Amino acid sequence: MKDSTYFPDLADVKSAAKILQDVATVTPLENSISYSKLYDCNVMLKREDLQIVRSYKIRGAYNKMKSLSAEQLEKGIVCASAGNHAQGVAYSCRALKVYGKIFMPSPTPGQKVEQVKMFGEVYVEVVLIGDTFDEANTYARAYCDTHAMSFIHPFDDEKVIEGQATIGLEVIEQADEAIDYIFLPVGGGGLAAGLSSVCRILTPHTKVIGVEPKGAPSMKTSLDRKENFTLSDIDKFVDGAAVKRVGDRNFKICQSNLHEMVTVDEGKVCETILYVYNKAAIVLEPAGALSIAALEQYADVIKGKNVVCVISGGNNDITRMEEIKERAMLYQGLKHYFLVTFPQRAGALKEFVAEILGPTDDITHFEYTKKTSREKGTAVVGVELKCNDDFNPLLSRMKEKHFFGGYLNENSILMDMLV
Repeated sequence: MKDSTYFPDLADVKSAAKILQDVATVTPLENSISYSKLYDCNVMLKREDLQIVRSYKIRGAYNKMKSLSAEQLEKGIVCASAGNHAQGVAYSCRALKVYGKIFMPSPTPGQKVEQVKMFGEVYVEVVLIGDTFDEANTYARAYCDTHAMSFIHPFDDEKVIEGQATIGLEVIEQADEAIDYIFLPVGGGGLAAGLSSVCRILTPHTKVIGVEPKGAPSMKTSLDRKENFTLSDIDKFVDGAAVKRVGDRNFKICQSNLHEMVTVDEGKVCETILYVYNKAAIVLEPAGALSIAALEQYADVIKGKNVVCVISGGNNDITRMEEIKERAMLYQGLKHYFLVTFPQRAGALKEFVAEILGPTDDITHFEYTKKTSREKGTAVVGVELKCNDDFNPLLSRMKEKHFFGGYLNENSILMDMLV
């Protein structure tokens, strides 16, 4: 076991690349016409969503499992994952004919759970437990210790880091020109630690930018505090990158290698998912869209530059699309929820529609129960706008005509019930 000052060695990364030849795809580095035009630069997408398990996690999982002895493999393996690592482990279990017990958070999208079972077939057993990755991880580690099995960590492991680092080798080889910026998602930090180490050795001029969801800024918080810090609470929406604590090895490596860490609002992530789907017919999961979603923050500095965004995953459950659309519209200022006070008389709703709503405003949500013993009744009304400039005029008309009872978008508790 290497000490806490471990940094990936280029020879080990190249060795991992050879090991992965039989299971991992050398994914394409594609030019994005729409984003290149939007930001006046050369934007290239590293398509890890095209791996057989639709994420880069197969790289680290298989490389780690291939490093285990025959005796260790005979006893079986255990892992914890929010979804993508589990699929990589499951595929590796089937390929190596090794039994694996996979612990996943209970809220994991059903699509990911089914994929794990499909890839692992008879070689894996899935256990849904805990609300977050961190909770599932605690159960998995306890089970692993009790049964003397090998634990396949999703990010805080040298062989896993070296497996993920092979993406860096591919990107550098595939790029026709020197890369100025690489944007990559950060969950536990395995990809960031591995890829940034390769860049530090082979292309030290390349600035590697880590991107986290705003609701789970574990790496950024740790780097700002100069210590690996555990968050007390996180937003689990970007499930592939929502961890309370990054890996200790990963933190130390990223502390030395990353040019910068940034966070992206979950609404911006949703907006990006829809944009990429409509423009390029690429299906991204929330974590898979993080790197692209961060480009807007760097619009001025990346002009005329060569930019790579690592698309980390495409395991998106279609049942989440309505929520994704809703979150995107809220972020764009196009969806608003109000408490509307209606006079308890006939024609009040007609007046609201005719005189309060604008010509392109649309009611998308309405909850109201008439109470005849009161002069006014309150309804929860969702309004979709065509342009966010229409919001203030709508609000003014509601107040002027005494329909306004409250604005709900800023009430996180009530919004959780509506979205």
